[in-house]
Amino acid sequence: MVPAFDNSYARLPDRFYARLAPTPVSTPRLVKLNEALAAELGLDPEELASPEGVAMLAGNAVPTGSKPIALAYAGHQFGNFVPQLGDGRAVLLGEVIDRNGKRRDIQLKGSGPTPFSRNGDGRAALGPVLREYIISEAMQALGIPTTRSLAAVITGDPVYRETALPGAVLTRVAASHIRVGTFQFFAARGDVEGVRLLADHVIGRHYPDASGYRDLYEKVIARQAALVAQWLCVGFVHGVMNTDNMSIAGETIDYGPCAFMDAYHPETVFSSIDRFGRYAYGKQPQIAGWNLARLGEALMPLFDENQDKALAMANESLQRYGALFGDAYLAGLRRKFGLFTAQEGDDALIQGFLKLLMDGGLDYTLAFRHLGRGETPIDDGGWAEKYRARLALEPQDAATRRAAMDAVNPAYIPRNHRVEAALSAAIDNDDYGPFEELLAVLARPFEERREFAAYAEPPAEEQQRNYRTY
Repeated sequence: MVPAFDNSYARLPDRFYARLAPTPVSTPRLVKLNEALAAELGLDPEELASPEGVAMLAGNAVPTGSKPIALAYAGHQFGNFVPQLGDGRAVLLGEVIDRNGKRRDIQLKGSGPTPFSRNGDGRAALGPVLREYIISEAMQALGIPTTRSLAAVITGDPVYRETALPGAVLTRVAASHIRVGTFQFFAARGDVEGVRLLADHVIGRHYPDASGYRDLYEKVIARQAALVAQWLCVGFVHGVMNTDNMSIAGETIDYGPCAFMDAYHPETVFSSIDRFGRYAYGKQPQIAGWNLARLGEALMPLFDENQDKALAMANESLQRYGALFGDAYLAGLRRKFGLFTAQEGDDALIQGFLKLLMDGGLDYTLAFRHLGRGETPIDDGGWAEKYRARLALEPQDAATRRAAMDAVNPAYIPRNHRVEAALSAAIDNDDYGPFEELLAVLARPFEERREFAAYAEPPAEEQQRNYRTY
């Protein structure tokens, strides 16, 4: 059923993790299996859906060769440093080599308490598990680097938050679960050897062409710059960009209070705990830079023994972030506008359009989809004329341009009201029909289908204004 686990992370010293098995649950039931991802991992979907397979996905059985561990890490949470966090409700079963020769982590999330739980129950409620399944798979379909969801299992045991909720376990697949906060864990303890061992592991696993530790840092910077630019291009708000939620591999990880923006505004915040807008949509590039500075601080002892020289090297590397992000973001926006070449004044033209959206409270996703059909915002103050003049400088014909724009401007995103409706049906009525249909729509986000036209529509204004994630 499961390929041989290699467990390279479990061969690092004991201080990198805690060894423990998942905590069994009472009556596990499979509610969703990602058959395509299972095949990609070299797994048999039928065997995974069998009672023995569901037992593994629930944490009731540990597969042969697995050495389950909970990873240690630290992190800045809303700017405040916590020296020990770690996997408080997740267990890494191990690593497998997929059909493409790529090493992938298989982790159970919501699998019970660990030494890092900090008095938590180590469990997950069904709603957040299904939310992560929906959003992560939508991100994959949008072409954005992300962790994946292999399965969702309902446990038969309640979890207690404000009220009793059905418990669930998510099987998450990732390039790895190493975070900025993992480096911070060792740096905070003055464990330079731990930082070095971790950096060597990351180079071997994720950046084999890195010429050294500083080059590793710069490669992580480049991946994060590209990733956040992709987030902004689709209107994604991560919601909790703590350093322990930033993957060294450059994947989107930890879909907690995340959401997609409807009406465009840079100050858009959905998370109920982000009271001061630290992680607002438009602040995500700045926060990613801040997080990368914290990574640089952790890596500095590896750059040079002289602290002043190491600091200068870290700062010089970090200064590249702004240009890397700016270039990636502008390139992504040019594609959204159907601009195949770079011309002076493009940024001003683009910003003019975004201002029209903000001033008019217009829907971000629909505005770009309509733009591909020649439709521009009402009362554009001459913007459309400038845009047509700019398009005249492009060599492509209108049909080619529209096809290219439709290939990057999604018709469907995980609209917050649709996600909530799917979660409510599953939680309240054990009805997974809306969940399955939403997944089917989001699996092909750029292809308009008449039967799913309603999924492209934004929520009512009242729903937008009051929407919060928890």
